[in-house]
Amino acid sequence: MPSDSVAVVQRFGRYVGEVPPGLHFKIPFSVDTVTIVPVKRQLKQEFGFTTPGASDPYQGSRQRDGTRETEMVTGDLNAALVEWVIQYRISDPRKFLFEVREPSETLRYASESVMREVVGDRTVDEVITVGRQEIESEALTKMQALTVKYALGISIDQVQLKNINPPKPVQASFNEVNQAQQEKEKLINEARRDYNKVIPLAEGEKDQRIREADGYRLKRINEAEGDAARFRALYAEYLKAPDVTRRRIYIETMQDVMPLIRSTVIVDGNLSGILPLMNLTPGLGAPQ
Repeated sequence: MPSDSVAVVQRFGRYVGEVPPGLHFKIPFSVDTVTIVPVKRQLKQEFGFTTPGASDPYQGSRQRDGTRETEMVTGDLNAALVEWVIQYRISDPRKFLFEVREPSETLRYASESVMREVVGDRTVDEVITVGRQEIESEALTKMQALTVKYALGISIDQVQLKNINPPKPVQASFNEVNQAQQEKEKLINEARRDYNKVIPLAEGEKDQRIREADGYRLKRINEAEGDAARFRALYAEYLKAPDVTRRRIYIETMQDVMPLIRSTVIVDGNLSGILPLMNLTPGLGAPQ
């Protein structure tokens, strides 16, 4: 007996108990019958397709049921071809063998019923694109509830959607619509990228200009206030001694202006004419 299985023993057809892996004995001559149940092995059922070489006859879709199982109507009255897989374990061998006739087949019918219900509550766009995870989660919850209600002795571990496509007659048109939507999303993302690139740059330049303007404003205000304060101080000194202040201002002004003059000419006020012969330019050895 495999290590992942238990043996269910029946004596004269009546359930006796479960025997774990190991060395055991049974009464011969058809008194005891043993059924091996893989309780630790994860089993699966496939809907809409079949894995080649599967030993479980209920694992994949039968030839006549493969297309029928996948054809579903969505909540907005569109058609979709839905393929999915359920993974489960046998949690109670006694219930699995004796409570329900053909529990694996019953599980297939219950799974198909639940999936049609869940898909029928959603639009075709949700089924094909954004609603896959919600469909898997809701279908898992409903299937687990049904297995408990029907006493199948089965524990469902996972529901996984596979391929979801529109019917073949409209598949080309649907693909064109999807391509258009993808192109739309692409353009929107590119526009958002450019927006996020340009707007922060413009905001930064705006803030920089504002700071520069504030700095220039403060500079001009401080300069104006300094000039005003200096003028008021000078005016106060002027009121005390007007002649001395005027002369001091004149001398200070000449000290600032005279170094900028390249040539200097001294003229006697009594002369009536000037002979421009003497070179008094500084740096040529002539006196100033």
